Amino acid sequence: MTSAFPPRDTAVGGYLEPIRAGGAVLWRDGPAGREVVLIRRPDRGDWTLPKGKLKNGEHPIMGAVREVEEETGLTPVMGRRLPPQRYLKDGWPKQVEWWAATPARPDGRIDYEPNEEVETVEWVPVAEARTRLTYDHDVQVLDNFQVGPARTFPVILLRHLSAGEKRSWNDSDLLRPLDENGRADALALPRVLGAYGSLRAVTSAAARCTESLLPLTVECDVPMSTERALTVGPEGGGYDVEEAREVIARVLDERRPTVVCTHGELVPHLLTEALTRLGAPLSQQRGLRKGSFWVLHVSEAGDLAGVERHGVRE
Repeated sequence: MTSAFPPRDTAVGGYLEPIRAGGAVLWRDGPAGREVVLIRRPDRGDWTLPKGKLKNGEHPIMGAVREVEEETGLTPVMGRRLPPQRYLKDGWPKQVEWWAATPARPDGRIDYEPNEEVETVEWVPVAEARTRLTYDHDVQVLDNFQVGPARTFPVILLRHLSAGEKRSWNDSDLLRPLDENGRADALALPRVLGAYGSLRAVTSAAARCTESLLPLTVECDVPMSTERALTVGPEGGGYDVEEAREVIARVLDERRPTVVCTHGELVPHLLTEALTRLGAPLSQQRGLRKGSFWVLHVSEAGDLAGVERHGVRE
């Protein structure tokens, strides 16, 4: 008689907190066509895509960047997010977050010293890579990469960082600065948003918005401009939704990697305008908490290729 219950290779009818990991399909257009990076691990004798476990409290974007750098010697510039992979590792669930990425070095030259963890790092044509990969879940990641556009640009919608309580600020609300937590997050922001490559910044003129992006503009040499249409004035007013929508429409039309920093009142309107213009369905949750951001990945043809949401700290 066949059992009606699934095999006990993990918890049945319950939940096991997954091992969390991150990685990237690192790609380039080579002389003979599109290539991706594969690594060979000597202890397992396998061929796989670069990935690894996140450290406790590590941001998934930064963890994926770190692991790819450690395993390939190449710094990835993150492109569109790919579907995560979930599978069992020694009976425990593992969840790997994936991105498409390009090497920061234009030539993609591999300068890697083999070690006990990774003995070979190699650019491999996509068709060959698919047959060389050891694991089916890696093949699925490569297939997910191939069915969408490889080259995309990011449009990032950021709600300004923590700036204390409005009621405790006695001066003009436009001048309200970041608080201690906001300043700490502003210092962390370049490492997170810098993973998406060279950006330009378009922001509300309010102090809490410009201060949110200031470390990014300095550390990553990012040009910044202010937009009156993105600025919420005193008492939460003084803004025009249609003018704000025109700003995000212009950003999309210019097709440049951009971070847009604004206020909570405007974020849902900007996201709605962007998704509508890209012909995409609308999410039921379009707002952001302070210090969080949406990333819209847009193809060269102007189509939506992916959407992800993060906090500066996760």
